[in-house]
Amino acid sequence: MITSNPYDGERRAGKVGHPLPRVEIRITNQETAVPNTAGEIGMIEVKGPNVFTGYWNMPEKTAEEFCEDGFFITGDLGQLEEAGYVQIVGRSKDLIISGGYNIYPKEIELLLDEQEGVLERAVIGVPHPDFGEGVIGVLVAKPGFTLDSEALSAAIHLRIARFKQLKQLFVLPKLPRNTMGKV
Repeated sequence: MITSNPYDGERRAGKVGHPLPRVEIRITNQETAVPNTAGEIGMIEVKGPNVFTGYWNMPEKTAEEFCEDGFFITGDLGQLEEAGYVQIVGRSKDLIISGGYNIYPKEIELLLDEQEGVLERAVIGVPHPDFGEGVIGVLVAKPGFTLDSEALSAAIHLRIARFKQLKQLFVLPKLPRNTMGKV
């Protein structure tokens, strides 16, 4: 736990709230590790009494994941509003870089969620000969629905930038999951 939406006060949709007492959060540029200004997307780093001190018997990993000033690099991408609310936009490992542009899968996944008949979805980057990575979508239909991948791609086409367009959209009976149940 690093943040909480206020129990009393303004709860903002899509935000995870303010840092908890005695917890510090900063958003840093992924390449330079310099703190971002409010509203810029970057790496979420956290410091506080609730953060573990390192990986058991793994000093190299601890050195990789902790900054010299004690901040832990979470691997989450987010932004901080001027009012102090934090929004998580994805995972740094989920970031797709296509033609030099950063693409956050969550943005496209939310558009796919709005489409009728979509039960689950995942947007991933796959190797592409011209762009480095191409954007691929994978869908699972709700029971009783048949999904048309071309129609769904067309439905979101005008709502996202050209460089974020899906190269392909697949419909599967189910999404693969790890042992923790995560897609």
